[in-house]
Amino acid sequence: MNVIDPGSYLELDGGRSAVRFERVYDHPIDRVWVLVSEPTELAHWFPFPRITVDLAVGGEITFAGDPNMPDMVLTGEVTAVDPPHLFAFTWGGDELRFELTRLDGARTRLTLTDFLESPDAAARNAAGWDLCLAALDARAASETGGSVAGEAAGEAAGAAANRRSGERPARQRPSGPPPTWQRRYDAYVAAGMPNGAPFPGSS
Repeated sequence: MNVIDPGSYLELDGGRSAVRFERVYDHPIDRVWVLVSEPTELAHWFPFPRITVDLAVGGEITFAGDPNMPDMVLTGEVTAVDPPHLFAFTWGGDELRFELTRLDGARTRLTLTDFLESPDAAARNAAGWDLCLAALDARAASETGGSVAGEAAGEAAGAAANRRSGERPARQRPSGPPPTWQRRYDAYVAAGMPNGAPFPGSS
């Protein structure tokens, strides 16, 4: 796995903003498609581990099981789907877009774009996606015999396990963001990303 874009802020035509990430995985495109579109695989790395989806344009997608917000259930709509190249859906006031590009028979580029409802969510959401993508990286690496180096992989794997079991991470404060998220958030703010949106579930 190679990180091409570790998280950048975009100002788009029409006044909307977004954060974008790019990875290259040592997997065929069909396998990466499964990792980003099937609920049983999304449970390993997505913020909400319990997901249902009608994988068709206009289909409903639901999210539940976030340990920070155990009673919350979000409902979105699939806005684009073109297996194994494109999957997009609404996420609250945002829209998430997963684009897959076949590089060769064994490698695939993933571009994740979060089209933001509000620019001040950029640093907050980027920090969250950085953690989630670290868990996706670890999931993908486990299938190729590779590894994801550093603190991020271990922490993300632990967070993913907590999400799947419905438990709150042991080191997380009940009313605030986990330290792993906070460090990433601070880094994105220092890099100039807009910020100020509250952390979900904080009091």
